[in-house]
Amino acid sequence: MHSTEIDRREILRDILPNHAQLLLVSGLAGAARDCAALTGDGGNLFALGGVMGAATMIGLGMALAAPGRDVVVVTGDGELLMNLGALVTIASAQPENLAIVCLDNGRHGETGNQPGHTSGRADLEAIARGAGFVETMTLCDRKNVRAAADLASKRGAPRLLVVKVRDTPPSAYKRLMDPAACRIRFRAAFLASCPMDGLPPANAAIP
Repeated sequence: MHSTEIDRREILRDILPNHAQLLLVSGLAGAARDCAALTGDGGNLFALGGVMGAATMIGLGMALAAPGRDVVVVTGDGELLMNLGALVTIASAQPENLAIVCLDNGRHGETGNQPGHTSGRADLEAIARGAGFVETMTLCDRKNVRAAADLASKRGAPRLLVVKVRDTPPSAYKRLMDPAACRIRFRAAFLASCPMDGLPPANAAIP
């Protein structure tokens, strides 16, 4: 267990106070439930399930496709470790509107709560720095929450914020688990909130 005072079920509201204005992508499992609790399972949340390692690359695609919007990926340490190459790709692409928030409890909660690599020697912030990120931070206590929120909200380069959280259950929130419905809901919410010339209407057929 990390030596930290931070509760994953509470920290996102402090880090992302403007979550209603964001395009949110969550990794699977606990991160998805925490984001659903934060937003009320809102339409601006694209929550994943069963696609471990995909959250950061989906976030990159969103950031590149909607450069005028702020995109935040919220994921866990296990999910991020599953696709470390994504950090290299993101650092190379340099989307200025993308932030990654990793809720790091050093555990694999979906498969029995076994200790993960970050409970030992692995350092996700150092890995991101080596991949080419220049805006990074590891949050270990609440006294630096304001700085963490500022990092998540600033533009100019992709950011990685690692939040060391206690090994507690995620938020007790039952989110929508139908991936097709999530996709349709997210698309409709995006088009409604950000009308742009050349985009199809919100009620257009989705291939």
